[in-house]
Amino acid sequence: MRFRRPLIRTAFVLLCACALVAADSTPKLQNPLNDPGFVHFYNNEYDQAIAIFEQELKQNPTDPELYNHLAQSILYREMFRSGALESQLVTGSNPFLRRPKMEISAQDKARFNDCIAEAMKLTQDELAKNPDDVGALYAQAVAHGLRANYLFLVQKAWLESLHEITAARKADEQAVRIDRNFSDARLILGVNEYIVGCLSWGWRMLGSLEGFHGDREDGIRQLQLVAQTGVLNRYDAKALLAAIYRRERQPQRAIPLVQELAQAFPRNYLFRFEEVEMYSDLGDKQDALRVLAEIENLRRTGSPGYASLPAEKIQYLKANLLFWYGDLDPALTDLKQVTQKADQLDLNTAVMAWLRLGQVYDLEGKHQDAIQAYRETMKTAPKSEAALEAKSYISNPYRRKRNTG
Repeated sequence: MRFRRPLIRTAFVLLCACALVAADSTPKLQNPLNDPGFVHFYNNEYDQAIAIFEQELKQNPTDPELYNHLAQSILYREMFRSGALESQLVTGSNPFLRRPKMEISAQDKARFNDCIAEAMKLTQDELAKNPDDVGALYAQAVAHGLRANYLFLVQKAWLESLHEITAARKADEQAVRIDRNFSDARLILGVNEYIVGCLSWGWRMLGSLEGFHGDREDGIRQLQLVAQTGVLNRYDAKALLAAIYRRERQPQRAIPLVQELAQAFPRNYLFRFEEVEMYSDLGDKQDALRVLAEIENLRRTGSPGYASLPAEKIQYLKANLLFWYGDLDPALTDLKQVTQKADQLDLNTAVMAWLRLGQVYDLEGKHQDAIQAYRETMKTAPKSEAALEAKSYISNPYRRKRNTG
């Protein structure tokens, strides 16, 4: 069998790579861009990716990697729909731990769980024959990581998710001990080190009970190694590093990465969105607006991947940029138009548009209008961090803090 890879883009739980189990203990690495299913996956075309993996499973029903591929595609499709694949998940402004549960259909839940269970069984069978099978260990780490994601995002079962993360880490540590040159396996280990190293004292103590303490700098070093030398996970490591650099307030290091990813996956507009955010963080308003104009032109001309992108999604991104730069009147105009179609947008964009609208109203001294917007924020996503923030502004109008933005 061969290794193949999906995309990883977010934090706390390990968004793990999918892998094939090699016939011997040495992985046969394959660039994910040579796999049609993952070409669709990287470009956020999850329905097409799922269709390909389902067809491959019919032809190879005992292949554990295909079950992992399918499970991850199902989970990421829902993450994409909910707006949960953006770097704000790992920044201080939108802590991942406080996101509400992610809704998923009963059919998708069943298919996901069945796929993970089958992948576990098949890899356990391989390891029973050869405990040092690096491919089987890595594939098993993938299955544990995907289950951790599911438990955290869908069920909010934090302790159970932590146990699965631990199992994933241990399987990859064993794979690296057997093959020190298998740098791709270090992606999970690097994410683990960084995220646990960023957690509060209480969460880190909880992690220490499972045998790891976290080291932010070592996590970054391991991801840099994967980005430079990995085959399966090179693109994933670059995507994660870009998000981490943003969190570490180093957008100048993130921009080249997101530009490279946007070029490699031209139908994935999220990378261009990230470029806008990075330029904004850097204080480069003009380049941020330039990239936004490029995105709008791609949408208007019907470019693949952009034709179905809601104009209001781009408009919100522009309004948010203008908000932070203090251009309140044009931001207000855009936000009014965006919120008129909020029900047609992903939940993350919709709830943030209402919150920003309320904040702009407050900054312009129109608190009664702001209250209406805050109530819409709370109604749109009652359990979200944005809703909690909006509630606080009803009695205490929003005021811009110094050095914010």
